[in-house]
Amino acid sequence: MGIELLRNLGYPLLIISKEKNPVVTQRAEKLKIDVIQGCEDKASALHGWARDLGIPLDRIAYVGNDINDLPPMRQVGWPIAVSDAHPKVLSEARICLTRPGGNGALRELADMIINSTKGHDYE
Repeated sequence: MGIELLRNLGYPLLIISKEKNPVVTQRAEKLKIDVIQGCEDKASALHGWARDLGIPLDRIAYVGNDINDLPPMRQVGWPIAVSDAHPKVLSEARICLTRPGGNGALRELADMIINSTKGHDYE
């Protein structure tokens, strides 16, 4: 629900995954968001996606959980970690969510973003 709320508000969204998984592909298609899978260099993938959309990296939030997320987290203005992230990821995050990955973390982030938007009621 959190991803759908953000997408409906016009936020461009992207899933970057090291693995290739048809379930992730189906989920991204259902949610109508971009996906890059089988990606060894998440930082380059993120940079190319942002460039193609004309989004400055300092205006991007990146949610990570493991050490291969550190390079893209270091590029963006809003590096975010889920609660069960690797300790190095937690230490480099600007925001540490209270929920673990796959268990409400993105909804928590969506609620934070929506609640910080003044003058709107999206609930």
